[in-house]
Amino acid sequence: MCELLGMSANVPTDIVFSFTGLVERGGVTGPHKDGWGITFYDGKGCRSFKDPLPSCESQVANLIKSYPIKSEVVISHIRQANRGEVNLENTHPFTRELWGTNWCYAHNGQLSDYEEALATSRFKPIGQTDSELAFCWLLDLLAQEFDEMPQDTSLIFEFIRKHADKLRSFGVFNMLLTNGDYLIAYCSNNLSWITRRAPFGKATLIDTDVVIDFHKETTPNDIVTVIATRPLTNNEDWHIMKEGECVMFKLGEVMHQHIPQEVTAK
Repeated sequence: MCELLGMSANVPTDIVFSFTGLVERGGVTGPHKDGWGITFYDGKGCRSFKDPLPSCESQVANLIKSYPIKSEVVISHIRQANRGEVNLENTHPFTRELWGTNWCYAHNGQLSDYEEALATSRFKPIGQTDSELAFCWLLDLLAQEFDEMPQDTSLIFEFIRKHADKLRSFGVFNMLLTNGDYLIAYCSNNLSWITRRAPFGKATLIDTDVVIDFHKETTPNDIVTVIATRPLTNNEDWHIMKEGECVMFKLGEVMHQHIPQEVTAK
């Protein structure tokens, strides 16, 4: 399986600390050696860096660790290939234009017997992965349902959540999806998040010997949410998402959250 990393913040923030932990899972503390990618938003624009090499060996990944690009929304992914060759076109995150906005997406998991159900028209995959096809299918449905981004964010949240439920019926579907404004996290089996706000403290990475004192790196008004497949630190309380749980974040805060009742009742 692959691993995901996302960030939603109320001020431009660098993700170097979390990304440093993720990179180690790309061949050092984890088996995810089949490429990696990261996308940063800057207003309506976004910049993506991808490499089919393992993140632990990638000079591009070293650049990201040493060059703190600041953004309010970030999506990153390290790949353990199960469908499609190990090459650049199959490397996440994937991006497409919809309603004059860059949409970015990454998926962790594997789908089966999905090809006929996920037929697309407007959006077509470039690579061979089930992940990119699912992204194109979701965007197709969004374009058919809405002429533009709805002002009521609950409409798009519920629409994406329900169709993510359908994708989960084909297998494992953990997802991060954003238009640079809102960030949606959907959990099939492994996804977690943490919101950091004042008073800030120290955090220690699980995968490498790195400690950061967020109090020295932030202001009292900063709010930063980090989403990861598995918690990245060992001295903080992460929210472990349930099967079928979906959350929409904006500026680091939870806007909408759905936890299936049958999961809550357990």
